[in-house]
Amino acid sequence: MDKTDIVLCQLLLGNSRLSYRELSDTLNLSVTAVHKRIQELTESGVIRKFTAKISLYQLDALHILIFGNSKLDSVQSLPQKLEKNGKIYWLSVGGGNHLYIGAYLQEITELEALVNFVKDAAAMPDLTVGINTFPVMLGFIPALKSKTLYPLDYQIIQSLKDNSRKATSEVADELGVSAKTVRRRLSRMMKDHLIELSMEWYPDASNDIISLIHLRVKPQADKNTMDRILRKYAPNMIFYWGFSNLPDTFIAMVWTNTMKALQQIRENLEKEADLQSAAPNLLYTGYIFRTWRDQLLEEKADMDLS
Repeated sequence: MDKTDIVLCQLLLGNSRLSYRELSDTLNLSVTAVHKRIQELTESGVIRKFTAKISLYQLDALHILIFGNSKLDSVQSLPQKLEKNGKIYWLSVGGGNHLYIGAYLQEITELEALVNFVKDAAAMPDLTVGINTFPVMLGFIPALKSKTLYPLDYQIIQSLKDNSRKATSEVADELGVSAKTVRRRLSRMMKDHLIELSMEWYPDASNDIISLIHLRVKPQADKNTMDRILRKYAPNMIFYWGFSNLPDTFIAMVWTNTMKALQQIRENLEKEADLQSAAPNLLYTGYIFRTWRDQLLEEKADMDLS
């Protein structure tokens, strides 16, 4: 991948229904060139599919990131164990058996059971838990409390769940409504943060270097420090997580073509006046799992279709 591919992926992670024309205008490329890049990213396995889900804001769900060293001799069977949990949506394996595990919770009361499960399944006795970890990308705007989803809305999301770039006419034919109705519903859901349009992204399928850099900000740092750093190091810095229970800790996902470039970014981050430390961890492989969030959509759509 090159920097243009990374920016393209960022755009599609934020809204996978952006048209080829919108993408080409943003990237200053031809529509043909954008189409070719998306095709190549898909064929290489970097992009697995374009997805639609009920927004986490609408669900009032908690986003949890658990990270730490695993004492397992091998993590080969771990993905199958974690997938059965139903709340874990993501696993990434880093150097030294350092694991990153993302989960969605419906209630904070579910946290203790999740942590105990991960400690046992992943052999992580000294793990760290980060709460309210919505990934922050450039242009990120926190959503307010969402409005209501209606029966047809659930059916539209269900139709798009495995191919969110599907044409509105195709969705309309599936549901027996007009394309105009589908466009109007989609526009409303996107405006009100009722739907999440993204993609399953596997950057480890490329030959590039993907790392998570653990950042500690100084106590006196301005609250906008991380947003400033994200803008400064983009597009290499793709997004970051912040934690309500770990206010001075951030984890940033960073892309580089070479180890030399990663080392340069680390050295530059260590010189930032508001940062206390910057420790990168290389990622080797990742997995994405189905959760209760996907099951809930299917139940809502089936219920409303009956």
